Amino acid sequence: MKLTIRFYITCIVLLAVLFLLALACLLYGSVDIPASDIGNIIMGKGSDNAAWDIIIRQSRVPMIITAALAGAALSVSGLLLQTTFNNPLAGPSILGVSAGAGLGVAIVMLATGGTIGTLLGTAAGGYITTLIGALIGAGAVLAILIAFSAIVRSSTMLLIVGILVSYLASSIISLLNSVASEEGIHSYVTWGFGNFSGVTTGQMPVFATAIILSLIAATLMVKPLNALLLGTRYAENLGVNTHRTRNTLLVITGVLTAVVTAFCGPIGFIGLVVPHVARFMTATSHHARLIPTTILAGADVALLCTLISVNGAHGIIPINAITPIIGVPIIIYIIVREKIHN
Repeated sequence: MKLTIRFYITCIVLLAVLFLLALACLLYGSVDIPASDIGNIIMGKGSDNAAWDIIIRQSRVPMIITAALAGAALSVSGLLLQTTFNNPLAGPSILGVSAGAGLGVAIVMLATGGTIGTLLGTAAGGYITTLIGALIGAGAVLAILIAFSAIVRSSTMLLIVGILVSYLASSIISLLNSVASEEGIHSYVTWGFGNFSGVTTGQMPVFATAIILSLIAATLMVKPLNALLLGTRYAENLGVNTHRTRNTLLVITGVLTAVVTAFCGPIGFIGLVVPHVARFMTATSHHARLIPTTILAGADVALLCTLISVNGAHGIIPINAITPIIGVPIIIYIIVREKIHN
């Protein structure tokens, strides 16, 4: 009963924080816009200043939605990987999934110069081919992890495999950089900084639909996830097909990570940190409570990073420069706290 009350209070607090952070992202930015005008624009009344209307509708609102969805996606990806491999250090960036997606994007941007996007039309071809490249790259890494997980039973060794895959992907990307055009390198480096402001209103339906459907699929895996916490043999005794469950979870993780990486860049640390924050806040490992808490906490963290990034003294700060500053102290605090209580 106490855990249930704690869960509801946690969700209410996270929702309140989410609303306040979204409001702050609307109010603050590189251009000062009066709150009254922002309210009129949001309610559809418009503003006398056409530029303000464009900034709110086509920049700040999509950025807020993108950040919330991306933070939720990466956080749930980390939670699924940590449960699947029974490893608290598992995450999209640690296990090489983000690196694989990044390699796919690099091949599209650097090796082809993005020219294959013209096959699908100049308007949509670029981001669709980038998304396909990220999906293929993430899928390739997940296939390697699945293959090694059948051979290597140690979660530590599997973590090492993921790190090695990340190094290999980084090496290939460096080789591509050495032969790519100056324009391709600039585009890739800019993308690699990570940001939540690159998803346009035209791209939003694809981005949002892919993430929302994948998050729904993750919530439908609550029972198998809880069974995996008890160990593979116990889960199989309960009638869970662990091999199929693991593959399904990895596919969901791959889609979530690839979509975010393709549209927002290789955002690090959120997928590793937020699941631990969710466990700390709910004081449980039950995924029926962990998944919604992780979604809300991930959205909050991503919006906080966005608010910091767009209010830098010298322009926009890359997201990947902010996430470690927020994430490292949280992880250290949780580790120290657990050691003290144990």
